[in-house]
Amino acid sequence: MSDSDRLQIIPLGGLGEIGKNMMAIRYQDSIVVIDAGLMFPEDELLGIDVVIPDISYLLENREKVKAILLTHGHEDHVGALPYVLKELNVPVYGSRLTLGIVEGKLRENNLKNVRLKVIRPRDIVEIDDFKIEFIRVSHSIPDAMGIAIHTPLGIMLHTGDFKLDQTPVDGQVVDFRKLAELGEKGVLMMWGDSTNADRTGFTMSEKVVGNTFDELFGKCTGRIIVTTFASNVHRIQQAITTAHKYGRKVCIIGRSMVNNVRISAELGYINIPNGILVEMEDISKYPADKIVIVTTGSQGEPMSALTRMATADHRWVGIEPDDTVIISATPIPGNEKLVAKTVDLLFRQGAEVIYERDMGVHVSGHAAQEELKIMLNLIRPKFFMPVHGEYRHLMKHAKLAESLGIPRSRIFVAENGQVIEVSRKKAVIAGKVTAGKVLVDGLGVGDVGNIVLRDRKQLSQDGIMIVVVTINKDSAQVVSGPDIVTRGFVYVRESEELIEDARERVKEALDQCTKKNVTEWAVIKAQVRDKLGKHLYEKTGRRPMILPIIMEV
Repeated sequence: MSDSDRLQIIPLGGLGEIGKNMMAIRYQDSIVVIDAGLMFPEDELLGIDVVIPDISYLLENREKVKAILLTHGHEDHVGALPYVLKELNVPVYGSRLTLGIVEGKLRENNLKNVRLKVIRPRDIVEIDDFKIEFIRVSHSIPDAMGIAIHTPLGIMLHTGDFKLDQTPVDGQVVDFRKLAELGEKGVLMMWGDSTNADRTGFTMSEKVVGNTFDELFGKCTGRIIVTTFASNVHRIQQAITTAHKYGRKVCIIGRSMVNNVRISAELGYINIPNGILVEMEDISKYPADKIVIVTTGSQGEPMSALTRMATADHRWVGIEPDDTVIISATPIPGNEKLVAKTVDLLFRQGAEVIYERDMGVHVSGHAAQEELKIMLNLIRPKFFMPVHGEYRHLMKHAKLAESLGIPRSRIFVAENGQVIEVSRKKAVIAGKVTAGKVLVDGLGVGDVGNIVLRDRKQLSQDGIMIVVVTINKDSAQVVSGPDIVTRGFVYVRESEELIEDARERVKEALDQCTKKNVTEWAVIKAQVRDKLGKHLYEKTGRRPMILPIIMEV
């Protein structure tokens, strides 16, 4: 392909993983980016707060990056924006609610003068050779969009996260007419949400949850505590509406929940009846059967409001025996143990807990297999690329597409960083760019790498032993020590003999260094570390981190 007739598709996140969604589309000297999401850390990423995409490719081509297009306001699609926009000051296009959520994040990160461009369904934005069209879809947050990019080579369609909900809470049904119209014109390549590609049938409508809430709220005699994702605006609305129906007050708890409810209410996406909201400190003023608490903690996060309630560590709200806790969410892969632990703690406190296994308290926001088939049949793309999912999800979606008649040679199960080059007649994988994970720890972005994580893992498994020795710099004789301090290795009071043996091994290592006239501190430390490490492993079978500290006088 020549430079002038190729389109490059470069996924920078979201393939082979849940979260961290980001994709770059390049034609000649113009790049537009779809989404900039984060991912929450897996267990082995000790101490890491969030994981964001590596944007090295975009920074290398910063003058070509023209815009960031947002499909919706979930963290896995907008959470990395504060980090990305510090490096790339480009316009950001999204719906009112999406940009409202983004604005809050930018304020928290003290980012100003960002160009936020509000768009509505069916709006068209022209950026160089791209004509970008936004299409309404249903998801678990209002204002979710698919994005059609009209290019000189053909139409590229990104479904965004979607499901084909025929009875959405806000009445905003998927724009089937526009999707069918695009399919009729001919779509060169489609990127399809694969999150639920391994689930058969159809995903239930969000209104199912509203009916379940109605049934449960009607028979509960104590307080009702509902936990869901802070961004699940429809779910929060249904909880508030049902509480109002049964004459209950509502208390919103959890920073992200409070922020999202405030933003959604200000923008008109949540209707809050007058006088229904109460503050945490006022809950005790009302009878138990007149209170609904909507809170964060659906994933069992250790510092979340629900978990602190379950451990009796919340300042204002404790769990009472007649409480009913509704966990209106499904665990993100990797969070199953945290959620199970929270459920156990809630039961121990005497609460009745209704969680995901009980039909009707949660429905997914993503399309299952039959809906994915409908979307593929509506669009009938020439080339297809499953996105947003772990590898098994991508493969399942690819096989669905193949079963509908799309040739396997035209289906691309790609990896982050691969460059897919598309022309009017063919598409090929034509190389790879830098892509991967950037770890965010506190204020540090990307400064924690494999070596630091390895050290953290060692510290968490076997602890640390610090050896302090004072040496005369002229005579190289030990003036005091060795003193030994341990943390996370052994209980010192019950291991005096082991600690004394360790001191002897350190003395032996120092004597050997003195006899050999070794004066380099680095060599002495290595000798101490080596001799002591072997001894401790022989005695305990553990390998604590050994940190020799030499002071000179």
